[in-house]
Amino acid sequence: MTTSSLVIRSMRNCELTACSLTFVPLLSLEWMMNSLLDIVRDNGSPPPLAHLAFKFLYIITKVRGYKLFLPLFPHEVGDLQPVLDMLVDQNPKDSETWETRYMLLLWLSMICLIPFDLARFDGNIISEEGHARMPTMDRILKIAKCYLVVSDKARDAAAVLVSKFIVRPDVRQKRMADFLDWTLSMLSKSSFQTMEGTVVMNGMLQALAQLFKHGKREDCLPYAATVLECLDNCKLSQSNQMVLRKLGMKLVQRLGLTFVKPKVAKWRYQRGCRSLAANLQAQGSVVQNQIITVPANEADDEEEYDIPAEIENVVEQLLVGLKDKDTIVRWSAAKGIGRISGRLPKELADDVIGSLLDCFSFQETDNAWHGGCLALAELGRRGLLLPSRISDVVPVILKALTYDEKRGACSVGSNVRDAACYVCWAFARAYDPAELIPFINQISSALVIAAIFDRDVNCRRAASGTFPHGIEILTAADYFAVGNRVNCYLTISVIRELSTKALHNLTPRAPEYMANVVLPRLLPLSVGTDLHTRHGAILACAEITHALCKLAEENNRYKCKIILTINFPFMSGLLKKVRKLIAFLLLTISGGWQWLINDSLRSLSLVSITLNTKSEIFLLFVGGLFSMESNQFLNLVTQYVSELRNTEEMIRCGFSRALGALPRFLLKGRLQQVLEGLKKVTLISPADVSFAESRRDALIAIAKVCQTVGVKGEGSEEEYVCKDNITQIYATLFTAVTDYTTDSRGDVGGWVREAAMTSLMEVTLLLVQNEAELINANICKQIMCWLAQQSAEKIDKFRAHAGSVFLTLLHFDHPPVPHIPHREELERIFPRSEKETLNWNAASEAFPRITQLLGLPTYQYYVLLGLSVSVGGLTETTVRKYSAQSLFDYMKKIQNDSSAMESFCETLLKVFEDNLRNDRVSVPLLTMLDQMLANGCFDIFTMQENHPFSVKLFTLCKEEIKRSKDIRKLRSSIGVFCGLIQFQGDMREKVLFQLFLLLCHPFPVIRKTTASQVYEMLITYSDVVDPAIMDEVMAILSDTNWEAELPVVREKRNCLCDLMKVPKPQLVSKVKNGNVLPRALFCCCPAVPPQNCSSLFYSCSI
Repeated sequence: MTTSSLVIRSMRNCELTACSLTFVPLLSLEWMMNSLLDIVRDNGSPPPLAHLAFKFLYIITKVRGYKLFLPLFPHEVGDLQPVLDMLVDQNPKDSETWETRYMLLLWLSMICLIPFDLARFDGNIISEEGHARMPTMDRILKIAKCYLVVSDKARDAAAVLVSKFIVRPDVRQKRMADFLDWTLSMLSKSSFQTMEGTVVMNGMLQALAQLFKHGKREDCLPYAATVLECLDNCKLSQSNQMVLRKLGMKLVQRLGLTFVKPKVAKWRYQRGCRSLAANLQAQGSVVQNQIITVPANEADDEEEYDIPAEIENVVEQLLVGLKDKDTIVRWSAAKGIGRISGRLPKELADDVIGSLLDCFSFQETDNAWHGGCLALAELGRRGLLLPSRISDVVPVILKALTYDEKRGACSVGSNVRDAACYVCWAFARAYDPAELIPFINQISSALVIAAIFDRDVNCRRAASGTFPHGIEILTAADYFAVGNRVNCYLTISVIRELSTKALHNLTPRAPEYMANVVLPRLLPLSVGTDLHTRHGAILACAEITHALCKLAEENNRYKCKIILTINFPFMSGLLKKVRKLIAFLLLTISGGWQWLINDSLRSLSLVSITLNTKSEIFLLFVGGLFSMESNQFLNLVTQYVSELRNTEEMIRCGFSRALGALPRFLLKGRLQQVLEGLKKVTLISPADVSFAESRRDALIAIAKVCQTVGVKGEGSEEEYVCKDNITQIYATLFTAVTDYTTDSRGDVGGWVREAAMTSLMEVTLLLVQNEAELINANICKQIMCWLAQQSAEKIDKFRAHAGSVFLTLLHFDHPPVPHIPHREELERIFPRSEKETLNWNAASEAFPRITQLLGLPTYQYYVLLGLSVSVGGLTETTVRKYSAQSLFDYMKKIQNDSSAMESFCETLLKVFEDNLRNDRVSVPLLTMLDQMLANGCFDIFTMQENHPFSVKLFTLCKEEIKRSKDIRKLRSSIGVFCGLIQFQGDMREKVLFQLFLLLCHPFPVIRKTTASQVYEMLITYSDVVDPAIMDEVMAILSDTNWEAELPVVREKRNCLCDLMKVPKPQLVSKVKNGNVLPRALFCCCPAVPPQNCSSLFYSCSI
C-alpha cells in the first residue's frame, strides 16, 4: 500500500475530528502536516489527491487556529517557486478546491519571511521567447490582490499574506504606497449595498487591518491619516453587514494605535510587581506601598508629547461602536478603547472614562449598556481605571447586574447582566482588596442574588464564577449547580420556601394574630395585578391556613373557613399558574371542591412544573376526594376513564395521572375498566401520534394503580394484580418500550420509553416482593433484553435511565428477581460495588461495558440493535466515538473465533433484515457497516470466495436503497458497497456493477459521492484493477464532472465498464398492467434475466 493511500485511509478510518485534534501535540501536528505535504510535493500525485491533502490540512488549521499552525509550514528558499507555480495553476472561481488555495496562501505568507531580497530570485527576467518575465515581487503581489476580492475563505489568507509581505524592507520601499493607493481606491469605488461591493470591502478592510497591526509604526504613520479619512467616507456604521462593521472597528483602533507612540502608561494602577518571584518574596506592606507610590510619582517620569487631533476621531468612533447592535462589534470596540487608553496621558484617559460612563443612561439601549460594561472590564483589567474612579463605576455596575428592559411580550438585558459579572470578575483580579472594601458588601450581595435568582443560565453561571474568594459560596453555588434552574431555585435558594414555612411554624404560637392580622393583609395581595405578588401571597395563605387547620384538629375545633373569602371563580381563570398552591387547601377544607379538582385536571397544560410536582398535586387532590359525599363516588371512575379519550392531549394527561392517584377503595371492582382505559391511551393511532405526554402519563398511572391495588395471584382481576391480568399489563408496557415517535420537539417517544422502563421496574419489584411466581422466564427475558437495548442507544438521558433500571433489577435482593438470563456473567460485567458509581451518562464508561453483552447470546440481538443507532449516528459526538471504539474492540477479541464471528454476523444480518426500510435503524446501520468494513472487522471472511455473509449483506443493501430518495441512506450504502469489494469471488463484479449504476444516479450529489469513494476504494484496494489500466481509470474518475448531464456521465461510466470488464447496464422494457413502460426507467445486468431484475432507483436513467 502506498504512503498516500495509507495516510488517507488512516485519516478516514480514525475519523480525525475536531474533538480529537484539539488535544494533538505540536510534534504530532508537524508530522501530520509533513506527511500531507509530501503528497502535495509529489509530482506524480493526481490533482484530486493533492486537493484531498489540502482539505485535511485545512481541517487541522481550523481546529488549532492558523496562528499556531503557520510556523510549522516549511519555509525554505526552495519552496518559494513551487508554491507560486501551484497558486498560479489554481482557478479562483472553483468552489470545490478553495481549501487548496487557502492553505497555499498561508504557506506563501510564511515563505515570504525568508531574509533575502526577492530580486535575487528573478535572475535574467528576459525569457527565452524574448518577453520580459514578471518579477517575483510583482507575482506575489498580483496573487494577493487577486484573492483579496474573492468571496471564499482564501480572502482571509490573502490578508495574512499581505501583512507578512508588504512589511518586508524591500517590498515596503517599492510597493507599499502603491498597494495602499490600490486598496483605498477599491474601498472608495465599492458599496456595501451590493454583494460584490461587500466582498471587495471585506478583503480591503482585512488587508489594511492586518497591515497596520503587523507593520512598524514609523512605516505606517505617513499613511494613517489618509486611510482614516477614506474609512470615514465609507460610512460603515450605516452598513447592515456585521462583518464590515467589525472590520471597521479593528482598522480604526489599529489606526489609533499608529497615531500614538507605543508606550506603557506609567500612571496606570499596578497591583504588585510584574514578576511572580518578586511578588512571592515581597512583604504585604511593601506591595501596598508600591501601589500607592506609583501614581504619586507618575508626573516625574511622564514624557510629554502631543496627541494628534485624529485620536479624537478614533475615540469617538470606538465609543459609537460600543452601541452597535452586534456583540462582536461592541467587543472589538471595547478592546480598542482599552488599548488606546493605555497610550494616552492620564487626563485624556480620564476624559475617555467620563465619556464611557455616559453609555449607562436609561435613555440608552441595552446595546450601549453591554458595550459600556465590556469597555469598563477592559480598562479595569489593564489597570487603566484608577481607584479614584471606582466610586463612580460601582453604582453603574450594580444597576447593570439587575438590568432588564421589557420589549413587547419579552424582555432584554441578559447580555448586560452577563457583562456586568465580567466587570466584577475583572475588578476582583485587578485591584488590591483594600481598594474594594468600601464596596464589597454591595457587589457581593448583588452577585449572590444574580447567581441564584437570575432567570438566564449564563448570567447565573457568570455570577457564580466571579467570586475570587469564598469557598463556602462557590461550593454551594458552583458553575454547574446554578446551571440547572430547578436546582438553583429549589436547592440553592430556599429563601422563598423557608419564609412561608416559617409563617407556618409561627402560626401555632400566635394563631389569633395570624388569622386576624396576617391573613387579612395577604388576601388582597392574592388577587392583585402582579403575578409575582399573587404567587407569594397565595403560598403564604396556604401555609398559614394549613397550620390553622392542623391546630383546629388537635383542639377538636371546626376547621377555619377564612380562606373562602378568596374569590375562587375569579382566581380559577386568572391564577392557573398557582393552582399547586391552592391544592394545599384540599386536605383541610371541606365541601364544594369537586369542580375545582376537575377544572384543575383539565388545566395542567397551563402549569409549568415537573412530573414529581404534578404527582404531589394529584396526591393532594386525592385528599380532597375524601371530603366528597358518598353518592359522588359512584360515577367518578367512569367519568375519569371517559375523559381519557378526549381529543386534547393535556386533558388525557390530567385524568391519567388522577386515575393513578386514586385510593384503593375507588379502584376496587373497577380495575379492569381503569387498565383498559389507560391501555388505549398508550396505543398510537394516526390521530394522536404526537400525544407522547399522554402516553407517558398513562404508563406512569398503570404502575401506580398496580401498586395501589396490590398483588394476589389467585385473586379477582377486578381487584388485584393477578395471574389473569399480569400478561396484559406487561404487554402494554413492552409495546411502549418500542415508541420512537419524533416530531418538531425531537425524540418525544423517549419520554414514553423512559416511563415504560420505570413502570416495568416498579411492577416487577412489586411482584417479586409479593408473588414472584407470577413472573415467568419469558417476561423476565423480555424485560432485561429491552433494557439492554435502551442502555446501548445514543441519547445520554435515556441510556442512563435504562442502565440504572437494568442494574436495579439485576442486584435486587429482597428477594432476587427470578429468571434473569446469564445472571452470573452480568454480575461479573456489572459488579455490585459499581452499581452506584457507574456513570451511564458518560459514553466512555457505558459503552465498554454494554458491548460485553454482545458475547451473551440472549442479549446479542438487542444490544446490536441499540449500538447500530449509536455507532451510525448522524453527527460526530462522544457517543459515536466511544460506541464505535467499544464495538471495534469487541470485534478484535473474536476475530480468531470463527463460531463467534459466524454468530455475530448472523445476528447482524437479522437486525438488518428485521429493520429493512425502517430508516431510524437502517440508515445508521449502513453507516455502522461502512465503518466496520473500513476497520477490517470481517477480514476473516474476505479470503473465502462468495462467503454467505457478504452475499446476504449485498442483497439487503440493494433492497434497502431500491427506489429510495434519501440522500443520507444512498451515501451510506455507497460506503458499504465499496467495503464489500474486499470479498473474493463473484462479489467484486456485483459490487462494481452496483457502483457503476450509482455513477448514473438521477441525483448529481450521489454520482459525485460515488466517484469520490470509488476513487478512494481503488487507492486502498489496488488489486481490484489491473495496474496497466489503473492510471486511465483514476483519470476518468477524477477528471469527469459527475454533476454534468446524464448522457455525458453515462458515456464516461460505460468507458469504465469496458476498461474494468464489468457488464454495462442495459436498457430494458418492463410491462406493467399490459403497458410497456419507457426503457430508460429500468436496467439490468446481462447476467440477470430482465424478468428477475428490480430497478435500483425510483426513476433511474441509465
